[in-house]
Amino acid sequence: MIMKYIVKYLIASTLLFTMLLGVSCKKALEEKPFSFLSPENFYKSESDAKTAINGVYNVLYSWDMYMQPFWNLTVLDDDHVSGADWYLGTSGAGNPQGYWGVDGPWVGCYSMIARANTVLENVSKMEGNIDPDMKNRIMGEAHFLRGWAYFQLVQLYGGVPIRLKSLEIDQESSKPRASVVETYEVVFEEFKQAETLLFPRGHEKAGELGRATQGLAKAFLAKAYLTMASGAVTGGTITVRGGQNNNLYDYPKNVVAGLEGVDAQAYFALARDKAMEVVQSHEYSLFTSWKDLWDKANRNKQEHMWEVQSLAGTAFINNLHNYFSAYSSFGRGAVWMTNNHYMDYEDQDKRVLDGVAHNYRTNTNYPYYYPSWQASLYQSVNGVTYNNNGNTDNRAYIIKYASVADSTVANSDAFYPLMRYSEVLLMYAEAANEASDGPTPEAYDHLNEVRDRANATDAPTGMTRDQFRSFVIAERAREFALEGVRRFDLIRWGIYLDVMNKIQIGQNNISKVRATRNLLLPIPQGELNSNRAITANNPGW
Repeated sequence: MIMKYIVKYLIASTLLFTMLLGVSCKKALEEKPFSFLSPENFYKSESDAKTAINGVYNVLYSWDMYMQPFWNLTVLDDDHVSGADWYLGTSGAGNPQGYWGVDGPWVGCYSMIARANTVLENVSKMEGNIDPDMKNRIMGEAHFLRGWAYFQLVQLYGGVPIRLKSLEIDQESSKPRASVVETYEVVFEEFKQAETLLFPRGHEKAGELGRATQGLAKAFLAKAYLTMASGAVTGGTITVRGGQNNNLYDYPKNVVAGLEGVDAQAYFALARDKAMEVVQSHEYSLFTSWKDLWDKANRNKQEHMWEVQSLAGTAFINNLHNYFSAYSSFGRGAVWMTNNHYMDYEDQDKRVLDGVAHNYRTNTNYPYYYPSWQASLYQSVNGVTYNNNGNTDNRAYIIKYASVADSTVANSDAFYPLMRYSEVLLMYAEAANEASDGPTPEAYDHLNEVRDRANATDAPTGMTRDQFRSFVIAERAREFALEGVRRFDLIRWGIYLDVMNKIQIGQNNISKVRATRNLLLPIPQGELNSNRAITANNPGW
């Protein structure tokens, strides 16, 4: 069983690795070699506790998670992504089982949970040889990471087995799946525990950059409330620009399976209030320049609430920039924004004006421009003529992962955003609209704060609840293009199948046809073989 394997090697792997937290002048946490040790022999000092919590974070850097599988299975599967068929032909075309990393999120999240369980059980017993504030912080980080892992699992797989104790304590290897609501209740409780134990950002004991903080726990608690609430909404419509002709289409709101009967209004109110706590903390703010947000010199700063940290020259690297950027070892990157989504931005919107590569060169120095229909702006620039064949050359490459230490290598130090302050503002706007049965002045204010930074015009006044809902969903798509947000938004609002199947075959002949089974990922066969309490896979798998 997967969980047995995890536990068998838990202590060894936790102690053998540490995580790189931040790229500032602060000294990175040092790696310490250990032989196999039992928890009783290891948790003797504050240093031991720090090493153990670093082992929980370390799962993020594995080949089960953000080295590739996690973003491959989420970023590539929405209506606004296109790319090379050799790369999007599996998870990007509705066939995740054809992708070698399909089991990654399940294995990775349960690895994180198992490690967090061990930390919580052992650090809680430490007395005298650890600073009380440091003890609380480490336990808060463990609660946060365990809650984050269950949040990903419930979104990707539905209800899952709940394990809040290590197998040394709870030796029952087979556990049934909890319901979707029960799994969310665990997520809420973990984030609540984390926010009471963690320090605010900037506190002298908050730790290195890249660690979970109180504000981050609040933001993810708001997001979990919002996800449950939006999934439970009954009635109303959502307007989405799409299809093959990029027209506006109205779709009925569908309830997400497992959330029937949940009081959506109550959870929207909770999401609204928790997001406001983050806003009123004044710990975070938007970058004035949208382009500067993505400069490697600005990682972990004001708007970046949590990023997967990578560092050139170490084992903690990824190939994000190589797949998603105009310049690549492939010649050009393999993933780009669709033309239809590009046209959903206003002309002066900095998120495409500065956020899309309009003039670029490949690794052979061949010059391209984008898009072909704006040749007057981009075909000839500073005496250089760029090329576009009007068809396959229309690739809207984003700049989000392009600022790395060395763009000429396949694997480098691109950071992956897991929470930005702009999402807190948009979560507040969405939740306030739903909780009040229509947009409040404050909802407009926070929505327009995001749009103003992008140099977009203010949102139309006088919108109804459904109109404002649709506008915020579209705004999230514009703000978080290719950041792994869009697929989750379509699914939690119950419109994923409608939106994808309206396209059928998308740009570059990428299939967007989806079936009910695509709403959830398949549970790994290894888990089904060994966990006798799970008697069937997710529908359609």
